Amino acid sequence: MKRLLMILAAATLLAGCASTPVVYTDFDPGVSFAEYHTYAWTQKPEGFSPLAEQRLVAAVEAKLRERGWTESTNPQVSLAGSFVTETRYRMDSFNSGPMWGGWGWGGCCWGPGWGGWGGFDTTTTMRSYTHGTLVLDMFDAQTQRPLWRGIALGTISDSPVAQTSAMQAGVDRMFAQFPPTVIAQVP
Repeated sequence: MKRLLMILAAATLLAGCASTPVVYTDFDPGVSFAEYHTYAWTQKPEGFSPLAEQRLVAAVEAKLRERGWTESTNPQVSLAGSFVTETRYRMDSFNSGPMWGGWGWGGCCWGPGWGGWGGFDTTTTMRSYTHGTLVLDMFDAQTQRPLWRGIALGTISDSPVAQTSAMQAGVDRMFAQFPPTVIAQVP
């Protein structure tokens, strides 16, 4: 029973990892983000369904509104997004157990029919899946100085519900520490 619970816990953990994108953020430490309060999109992320794009833009805008930012026709920050997908392949091999008989060690000599260990019966399958990369960039609207970048990487599900859930998780993680603050380093 304990082993079954451990297997179920591991499967649940792996399933959760597969649907949660890996997120990286970077920013210019010389920028005071407290000075910025307005934004406008210069390039909305494209490359997937219009409904998914709409949900992504809404998720990003909701995070910015939570931080007191508003969309403006005269913005301080320009937002640019891109979304790229690629088909990747994965090979999975499974050993079903040892094969016995045939050519092998027979106790005193090598020869046919002597029995012995002959290796494992291995099955290999190849699967294709879609990998996606979302990049969000922020620039100072006047100087075009790069301010901030967020990147989310992960496997794209065929299910719109799973796609929306993974996208929201990626946006949540991107903006978890936004606006960024510089931590003074002690020499």
